[in-house]
Amino acid sequence: MSVEIRTDCKNLDQEGLVTFAESLGQPAFRGRQIMSWLYRPEISDFSQMTDLAKTFRALLAEKAYISRFTDPIIEVSNDGTAKFGFILEDGHIIESVLIPEPDRNTLCISSQVGCAMNCSFCMTGTMGFKRNLSPAEIVNQVCSVRDYLLDLPEDRRVGPPTVTNIVYMGMGEPLNNLKNLLTSIAILTDQKGLDMASRRITVSTCGIADNMHILGENSSVNLAISLHAVDNTTRDKLMPVNKRYPIETLFKACREY
Repeated sequence: MSVEIRTDCKNLDQEGLVTFAESLGQPAFRGRQIMSWLYRPEISDFSQMTDLAKTFRALLAEKAYISRFTDPIIEVSNDGTAKFGFILEDGHIIESVLIPEPDRNTLCISSQVGCAMNCSFCMTGTMGFKRNLSPAEIVNQVCSVRDYLLDLPEDRRVGPPTVTNIVYMGMGEPLNNLKNLLTSIAILTDQKGLDMASRRITVSTCGIADNMHILGENSSVNLAISLHAVDNTTRDKLMPVNKRYPIETLFKACREY
């Protein structure tokens, strides 16, 4: 007997939630209603979405679920910087790092388990590539750290009580997980989602030039390049990606971006 796979609503941006609601026989606005509830700190169950009909909430509980990270491994330094280890459903662990300052909290998030780029200076590269993170696994890093900050006593807080800036500079190469990257950005910047300004989000890449223009066409986030050398001979040794996208190609893509 086959088991029906439930949909993780956090894998869907607003457009995806509208399509999902319609697939359940509901009008489009029901998908937008779900979106307006999903990213509130206290929401963990469809029963809490009180402007949805009880019959629809029951149907959602049958067909879908709301994922979240619980009990992360947390290491905090003397200056308040905190490293989070999140255990995924398949047992893999990914990391996020919160860097607090008096006027901001910058969160460095992962986009993959491991990495295929094999840059000589990067510990993640020694793991090899395991798999891409889903949009939910990317966004739940932000949700979990947001909840951590909300629960943190004020006298232990360095910066504001929320995440103000996001950098895709954790484990993995974001532009090698482009589809899920774009979905996660859509969720982060949606007013009904986490309502972050695009100018406060930065995607860091080792230089996947082919995908840089796609990112630019589909979002207005900042782009950072992990360069490390300004001549091809040195960069070839440090970053194997340079053999496919040499500095001339990379700089052309930067100008176009």
